[in-house]
Amino acid sequence: MSDVVDAIIGQWVKERPDLVGDLWPVELFGRIQRLGLTVDRMVKATAAEHGLDVGEFDVLTTLQRSGPPYALTAGTFLKASMVSSGTITNRIDKMEAKGLVERVRDGADRRTVKIHLTERGHEVTRAAFADHLAKYTLLLADLDRELVEDAANGLRSVLEALGDTSIK
Repeated sequence: MSDVVDAIIGQWVKERPDLVGDLWPVELFGRIQRLGLTVDRMVKATAAEHGLDVGEFDVLTTLQRSGPPYALTAGTFLKASMVSSGTITNRIDKMEAKGLVERVRDGADRRTVKIHLTERGHEVTRAAFADHLAKYTLLLADLDRELVEDAANGLRSVLEALGDTSIK
């Protein structure tokens, strides 16, 4: 069985036979990119079903999984994402207008502002994340669970080798 990545490699083999020995990384990275596109489409659709964009969904799930008191600084989001501080500010402004989060000054240090998940934010997150997991399951429904676990373990090893070992 072959896929689009095999076809792409075949094209490169014809075009640049001198690079045949150097094409092996495309086997992995090409498939990761294609898988990423498939998952991105699903995540965008799921978020939209709940009146969110992907960035908002990310903020909500980050707050929810942080545990009580479900509050983090904007700086924490800035470090965890690859967007500008202006983007984070705009995202939080939008989410605050929707009643999903609120800005709360830290009692100990009034200069510190934390983004706090509201009750409405909890409700939306619970529903959106449940749908998100259900759709992940649907995407993988035709695959053997052991194959998925082996792929996940292999990708963990690749990420560890590349130095991606902790949440920043």
